[in-house]
Amino acid sequence: MKRIMLICSAGMSTSLLVTKMEAAAKDQGIEADIFAVSASEANSRFEDTSKPIDVVLLGPQVRFMKKQFEDKLSGTGIPVEVIEMKDYGMMNGEGVLKTALELIG
Repeated sequence: MKRIMLICSAGMSTSLLVTKMEAAAKDQGIEADIFAVSASEANSRFEDTSKPIDVVLLGPQVRFMKKQFEDKLSGTGIPVEVIEMKDYGMMNGEGVLKTALELIG
């Protein structure tokens, strides 16, 4: 099970992208828990060790917070990356899922 967290400013704008990523994962036979949270909610999700996160993807609107999240997750091995503007704008769930899986390794 891959656990993919998307972060945006309010946690709402990525919900459609989550749906498209879930559909892409299902089509590829990949078990994934993909969810979106607001930037302010992210820290509490990091602290929930019962549901470890494999990768964090930031919406383009919060790209300026990348360093902050990298610092917060330093030493955990959890990669942090900004979603490509083109993939985000086109709601390319398959492309964003591919990026997430590559980051997970």
